This record gives sequence, C-alpha cells and structure tokens, in this order.
Amino acid sequence: PGRTQFKLVIKALSPKEVTRIYTPRPLDRNDGTFLMRYRMYGSVTKGLKIEILYDDQHVAQSPYILKEPVYHEYCDCPEEDPEVWQDMMSCPSQEPQITEDFISFPTIDLQRMLKEIPAKFSQTRGAIVHYTILNNRIYRRSLGKYTDFKMFSDEMLLSLARKVRLPDVEFYLNVGDWPVEHRKANDTPGPLPVISWCGSVDSRDIVLPTYDVTHSTLETLRGVTNDLLSIQGNTGPFWENKTERALFRGRDSREERLHLVKLSKENPELLDAGITGYFFFREKEKELGKAQLMGFFDFFKYKYQVNVDGTVAAYRFPYLLLGDSLVLKQDSQYYEHFYIGLKPWKHYVPVKRNLEDLLEKIKWAKENDEEARKIAKEGQLMARELLQPHRFYCYYYKVLQVMKHSQASKPEIRDGMELVPQPDDRDSVCSCHRKKPLREDL
Repeated sequence: PGRTQFKLVIKALSPKEVTRIYTPRPLDRNDGTFLMRYRMYGSVTKGLKIEILYDDQHVAQSPYILKEPVYHEYCDCPEEDPEVWQDMMSCPSQEPQITEDFISFPTIDLQRMLKEIPAKFSQTRGAIVHYTILNNRIYRRSLGKYTDFKMFSDEMLLSLARKVRLPDVEFYLNVGDWPVEHRKANDTPGPLPVISWCGSVDSRDIVLPTYDVTHSTLETLRGVTNDLLSIQGNTGPFWENKTERALFRGRDSREERLHLVKLSKENPELLDAGITGYFFFREKEKELGKAQLMGFFDFFKYKYQVNVDGTVAAYRFPYLLLGDSLVLKQDSQYYEHFYIGLKPWKHYVPVKRNLEDLLEKIKWAKENDEEARKIAKEGQLMARELLQPHRFYCYYYKVLQVMKHSQASKPEIRDGMELVPQPDDRDSVCSCHRKKPLREDL
C-alpha cells in the first residue's frame, strides 16, 4: 500500500458507553496481508464498531459490527453453554494429538491417581501440580519443590474460566521440562494420565500448548515483546534480500548445540551459530567463545533457521515457523501439541539428530532457492493456522472435556488444596449479562 497507513478505529456502538481500547499500528506481514490488534481495558454491553480505513475510505468489509457484549480480558463472564462457546470460537471438532494422547486412557481412575502420582512423580521430579475444577472455580496444591511455573497454568485456566464454564475435572500437571510417564499401555500397572507441556515418543504424557506460547498469547500487547502476532509483522527483509546463511543462537542446553558452533567456525559461509550463555558446559566457553545476544526479530535477516532441541523440544520452533525463513529442524523424540499437523519437506527441512547432514541441507536450500522459499511459506501459513490465539483456548478446553468424560468418579477438592482466585478487576467496569447464581448458591 505504499507509505499510507491503514487506520484502525474501534468504538462502542452505543454513544452512552465509553471504554479505553489500545490499537497499535497494523502489522504488515509482507505478503499483502495485515494483522490488526487491539486490547480492551473495559467492556461494552451493546457491542463494538470496528473500522479499517485507507485514505479515510473503508476497506474490505469495514465497518465490522459486533452486536453482542464484548468483554475485556479480566472480565469474569463465562458462557454457560460450552457448545455455544466452542461454535463462537470456531473450535475444530477434532484435535488429532488429543485423540492420540487419550488412547492409553479410556477410563481414568481418580483414586489410583491420588494414591500413586504424589508418591511416584512429585518426589522424583518435584514439579507436579494437582488441580481440581469445580463449579468453574480452580483449586490446586503443589506437589514438590519446583512448581513455580504453575503461575503459567494458573493464568490460562483462570482466563479460560472467565470465558466459558469449565467441566468439573481433576488432573495432575507436570510443570517441569521433561515428560514423566514412560510406562506403556499394556504394562502392569499401566500408565497414569499426567499432563505436560512437551511430549516424547517414549512417554505417555498428555500434551498441552507450552507455557511459553500460552503466556505470550495471554500477554499480547501487554508485558511480552515476542508474541506469536508481533513476530508476523517483523519477519525481516524480503526473501531475496536475506543473508544466505543458516543462523543459530541459544544456550548450551544440549551437546549438539556446541557441535553447531564448531561447524560454524569451519563453514562460516554456510552457518552462523553461537552460544549466548553457558550453564551445562562451562568448560567449553573458552574454546567456543560466547556470542552476543540478538533481538529475535533480527533472526529473520537470515534465510535459514536451525532449530535444535534444548533440554527438551526447543520452544522457539513456533516462532521460527511464523517468520519468513526456512526452518531446518533437528530430528527429535520430543514434540509440542501442534507438531502432528506438520510434515517434513512440506513445512520444514528435516536434519538428522547428530546434525551430520546439516551442511548438505543448507547447500541444498541455496541451490534450490524456489523450493526452499515454498517450504518456508507453507510452514509459515500452517503455523499461522495452528497457532492462532483461539486455537489455544479450544485446545485447553478440549483436553479438560475429554478428561472429564474419561473420569470414573467425581472430582473433589482434596486436602491441602487452595482456591486460585480470579484477579481483582478494580481497573475496569465489568457487568456480565450472563451472570447467574453459581450452582452451589442455589
């Protein structure tokens, strides 16, 4: 569109309602599409009018009219009918990863979990959080020393409970890095359903979207710099102007990352790899050197991105896919919830676990520029589809829903559990048109 900017104007439909709405500049995705973002700091009961203007003329189907009440993030106003909510959110009817994860758990025995999970996992791993959701209220107890990351699961569950009435359900969430349940379905005793942020081919954990992408989605336009939307408007120069080398920056959390740096020193014309922080292999810093930290948006000045596991799956993978570079992904036993929707050679270029074919793959990409560009684009489009904010809410809800249907007895608030309160909403007015007395008050 040239230098003229699109203008985004959002107002309450009713002149009697006034609310503060933050609307940053549109994000140019460099392919003829633009992302318009807004964050509300108050609610409207009569609806919103959203205008998108170019040279003061409406574009596309502008103005967009939302006639229903529209609530800000911290307004506690859940839709009572989950089917209505799922339809409104365009939730997919099936999530293949969820279907696969629950094959091992046709029925879930809460009593067995209560007896075995604290003893089996909390002492060895120390990062298990036990949740019960009853009457759309969330209760939890921490099992182990390393449960600080429960703040991320708390914030998502509370956010979800403000939007839709959640099923009554009891579950155990592993907030550590590694999946924990390695028994197979035909073992005696069989595996227990523990929820984790990362899965692996040799474990039976039920996988949720990682704390990283969940937090970045909830904090969009607030406290985080890298979120899944801002990345899309900061994908670096156009393809033909990018540096024709592969890039890697990261901590020393796996030996293959050190190998990358050696490869880079020997083949600087193909690869620019550096370790930005030493923690696991401090003795290697002298030999390999320490690279300067780079802003994440600067990654996309390079045509190719190398994705190598950290302690588990590298949680930067979704962000790399959303950029406008070709991702060279190390073969891995670990996966996140959305990997099941991706295919090697269609959405990314696979690289062997020991990286022995990495240089060969970079050379292939340089010699087959059009094909490399096509794979980069396909990966980007698929990531845009799978990593939309509403898909995370749908995914969380679906896991809780399937869990509820599989549970053989009613969930309870157990000894040692505390209520996780909704955040105080003093800053913004929120009058909920759906509010009914809670069942326990009737």
